[in-house]
Amino acid sequence: MKFGLIHYNAPGATLEEFINYAADTGFDGVELQIGDVWDEKDPGANPERKAEAARAMIEGKGLFVGALAAGNNFLVTDPEVVKAQVARMERCAKLALLLGANVIRSEGGWAADDSLPKERYALTMANCFRRCVPFLEELGVTLGVDNHGVVTNDADLQMATLGLVGSKFVGTTMDTMNYRWMGWDLPTCNRFYEMSSMRCMHLHLKDGTGSRGEYKGCELGAGEIDLAHAVRCLKANGYQGLWCAEYEGRDADGYTRCLKWMKANVPGL
Repeated sequence: MKFGLIHYNAPGATLEEFINYAADTGFDGVELQIGDVWDEKDPGANPERKAEAARAMIEGKGLFVGALAAGNNFLVTDPEVVKAQVARMERCAKLALLLGANVIRSEGGWAADDSLPKERYALTMANCFRRCVPFLEELGVTLGVDNHGVVTNDADLQMATLGLVGSKFVGTTMDTMNYRWMGWDLPTCNRFYEMSSMRCMHLHLKDGTGSRGEYKGCELGAGEIDLAHAVRCLKANGYQGLWCAEYEGRDADGYTRCLKWMKANVPGL
């Protein structure tokens, strides 16, 4: 069982400073953002070389990369945009392997325009995910669709999308706070954990209180989320990935306390 954190809201202005913090604090692994290795605004960027250098630095600190966040948008219908997004995801998958990871934290999509009704969200996203399956199978990389933002923050929609994709290489990323942030009540969040854990590829253990404008991020165990239920669901369904903390509070020591909570609670639940 390995514990990690994501490169977000953590100490360290640079990737190297973040990695030093993670190692010094006692984490085992990290989740990186695609921007850590690929400046997509730079036409001369060489993300492959940067990924190899990042892996050497990370492993030199005794850490590993548990997942790479792709930041993709699959809620698109224009054939050329679909083609570009799928090609981009293939490059992200190859970058993940260069980093030593075989898991991508995938977005489903961002808010679509009014021309796309919500009833077509699952089919639209699944169309892109299905196009990724051949290279995912070839590379041995899995995608975990995050319950992030306002589109895929619904486990019923996540599972409907996965059903349309029909591949073991596309599952979920479970974020334990995001469902609540979206506005679902706590019993519904618990039901969503039960569903998402059945196909979970990657995990964000996150706590807090309230929804939307009332949301307040907390260290693990200090909010209203039933983390024990989420952990038990993951264990019951054989989750094998990085137990990854995400902290959205304002205290610089928040991730340190999140790690302490994970070490004290996750093994015994």
